[in-house]
Amino acid sequence: MKTSVIRKTPEIVFRKGKPKSVILDIDYYQELLEKLEDFKDLQELEEMRKKPLKFRKFDDFMREYKP
Repeated sequence: MKTSVIRKTPEIVFRKGKPKSVILDIDYYQELLEKLEDFKDLQELEEMRKKPLKFRKFDDFMREYKP
């Protein structure tokens, strides 16, 4: 039986009148982590695209390749 998830709004925890932490629904937290990972991947890709492409012969690659 599948249960529906009711997304709660984040709860802010205050200490000495200042916000110190946030309590999130676990599913929402995992979504945020995935989005952050995607964002980091896009940043890396953007940096890679700025560099010139380097090509070499397959035989040369295989001589250097050590798994």
